[in-house]
Amino acid sequence: MADGSALAATKIETENAPIEPKKAKQERKAAPKRLKMRKFKVDIWATDFNTAEIGILKRTQNEAASDQFTKDMEIFGQTVIDGKREALIAYRKQLWDKNKDFERRLVIKLFSESLSWRGTIEMLVGRSLQLTRGSGVAVPSYSINLARHDQLIEVERCARKLPFMPETFTFFLQTKSGPRFYSLRRKVFCFGADYTVRDQQNRIIGSLDQKLINLGGAWIVKLDPKHTDKKLEATLELFCAMLKFNRKCRGHISKLSDKIRRGKIAPKLSHRERDLYFNPRRRR
Repeated sequence: MADGSALAATKIETENAPIEPKKAKQERKAAPKRLKMRKFKVDIWATDFNTAEIGILKRTQNEAASDQFTKDMEIFGQTVIDGKREALIAYRKQLWDKNKDFERRLVIKLFSESLSWRGTIEMLVGRSLQLTRGSGVAVPSYSINLARHDQLIEVERCARKLPFMPETFTFFLQTKSGPRFYSLRRKVFCFGADYTVRDQQNRIIGSLDQKLINLGGAWIVKLDPKHTDKKLEATLELFCAMLKFNRKCRGHISKLSDKIRRGKIAPKLSHRERDLYFNPRRRR
């Protein structure tokens, strides 16, 4: 009898339990799923042999496909999204490998799979030397020009840091809602060139993780989907490509600054770089 009374009581409680409103059920089912991190890979090749340039006429076809693909362009990497190549990365080999002093500048360009120009990052020797002279350490500065984007994005290495501490690069993007400031801070404890991507409130919104098992170099870029932006992604792609030359760029600026200090060379910027410093409102 006791068991029967307990079962009857349980049945009554179940029947009298409040019924979840239909609207609440729908809202619970329609709750937004957590968005996946935006992820892509910037893959740097170990050799000059690649499918993008193999073939007798392939080089000529690449030059004809875009005015931005000059004769001294050397394709050295790619951007891969979901296992598919989405972009090619090239640099002006003659300009960087064969020149010296003020004529030696790093220029890297980003192209689509069909060789449509997407953006360029180039070293600003004059600006780099200005910052280096003020800080006493090599401070490379770069300018990024993106397709269909009016702003020239300045990416600069922070000069103010403690000795042996990781480096930080900063830049900002002009958006419809105003400027957005970002920093790329190298991780303290890491085996490769790993960086965190931080927003203007110093929140980590992404990362650049170098894969050391890749002989040429590769970075896995992860971004918070709330901060995903085509201009930001292109900027990070070009930044990762620049990291392949990062140490050599610092060495180049350091030696050039030392030559100027000792009077061994007279400063003289290339005409292509001078154009980047002209006042856009000047009288023409």
